[in-house]
Amino acid sequence: MKRSKSIQRHFSTTFKKEKVELIDQGKINVKAVSQIYDVSETAIYNWKKKYSKYSKSERVVVEKISEENKNIELLKCIAKLERIVGKKQLELDYYKTTVEKLSEEAGEDLEKKYKPKS
Repeated sequence: MKRSKSIQRHFSTTFKKEKVELIDQGKINVKAVSQIYDVSETAIYNWKKKYSKYSKSERVVVEKISEENKNIELLKCIAKLERIVGKKQLELDYYKTTVEKLSEEAGEDLEKKYKPKS
């Protein structure tokens, strides 16, 4: 069996910094970068040590509580909007019923008679 000759590649500092920034932002992980660019994970971790804006002891933490609070606020907003839509639907039903009753009493179709022309 023949051994394939490995080609040594060099990546620019800008390229490395871009990939490390994407990893720091959580847009991509080390394994994905490794597979896409055919680079060892060890090399990428070395890039992180060298170019990351976070120190080795620093960690980025996404707090579940803040996400939970955000979801609760969104649910409250949805409930408020549903109440408003329900109230408007009741008003609309009331006006339709009123027009129907008045049309019956007048003996003619008031909705058709007074409907604005488009």
